[in-house]
Amino acid sequence: METAKRLEGIGEYYFSQKLREIDAMNKAGKQVINLGIGSPDLPPHPDVIKTLHEEAMKPNQHAYQSYKGSPVLRNAIAHWYKKWYAVELNPDTEILPLIGSKEGIMHICMTYLEEDTAVLVPNPGYPTYASALKISGAAPLYYDLKKENNYYPDFTQMESLVEQGTKNYTKGVKLLFVNYPQMPTGQLPTKAMFEQLVAFAKRHNILLVHDNPYSFILNDSPMSLLSVAGAKEVAVELNSLSKSHNMAGWRVGMLVGAKDKIDEVLRFKSNMDSGMFLPLQFAAAKALELGQPWHDEVNKVYRARREKVFELLSLLDCTFDTTQAGMFVWAAIPSKYKDGFELSDKVLHEANVFITPGGIFGSAGNAFVRVSLCSPEQQFEAAIKRIKESVVNKQHV
Repeated sequence: METAKRLEGIGEYYFSQKLREIDAMNKAGKQVINLGIGSPDLPPHPDVIKTLHEEAMKPNQHAYQSYKGSPVLRNAIAHWYKKWYAVELNPDTEILPLIGSKEGIMHICMTYLEEDTAVLVPNPGYPTYASALKISGAAPLYYDLKKENNYYPDFTQMESLVEQGTKNYTKGVKLLFVNYPQMPTGQLPTKAMFEQLVAFAKRHNILLVHDNPYSFILNDSPMSLLSVAGAKEVAVELNSLSKSHNMAGWRVGMLVGAKDKIDEVLRFKSNMDSGMFLPLQFAAAKALELGQPWHDEVNKVYRARREKVFELLSLLDCTFDTTQAGMFVWAAIPSKYKDGFELSDKVLHEANVFITPGGIFGSAGNAFVRVSLCSPEQQFEAAIKRIKESVVNKQHV
């Protein structure tokens, strides 16, 4: 049986295959320290878990749920957006709960894209943007994010890409993915840059999709693209509780934007999945009530871990910005390595420590590596010890 044409050019997700390699090394007794994946190891707030337990114990909470989500969760999202982002949302018409924001990326692509359309995609950027749009039949046009431009879009290049897309694809460029705080670079946004993006999308009649899961991690000023005047006319925003509330495995995300966009995406989503488990929605609503002390405590842990990562990367002669946000550290490799894959493999096979090669996020990431903050401090200390003994000392022999 042949696979569908839509899967041509879509490989297995990098981390999926790399975890198999690491698993094989562990079975061989290597005990690999995995510093690659951004899956929070800290638990949600106890009140969130308590709410899930209490609601799940009720006998009437286990039926199918509305595709648009419970009003309790939608109202909680609306209050959360107003409190933290100063964005007004109508909970009845401008919010769509998702079973994870990664699924939302696919919903958006399948709603708006098809063959002979093009999409602007960040390089480096989250690999799922490109794979999801390719599955929909569309083609990616990569715009470069460079350190010398603060990892912001180069609008001259973007104009050129739109011109190219209009020339080469009958239906032109329909969509633009952006993501700030940016993953993998950790770059924070500015209001001025968001305003430029909105103006650009309006000028070219492009749907602007902002993916915003990292705005609370090591960042004192969370920002939504929808806070820009007129953004709802051309933009939607994806958000998630995975990183901000340590709930990655719970699969709670959201799409917010104007009513017409929410209704259009719902047409696809309602044929793709069902509503979220109701006790989980109530627990998510409880999580969204948490205040500044919760985020301060989480960031206190990440801040201490980040110092350890700085120490680890310095041992490898990498350079990095100490002000980047999010739950990763993005670092430039020394020139003696061909690319981040070479450094990553060296550290994995000599020290049994896995760090992510930047090239998996696009060609613009080839000269970089990324380290996740989602491990206890003791793990970073053990990784530092291994790298000193197995990589650094060997170089000085």
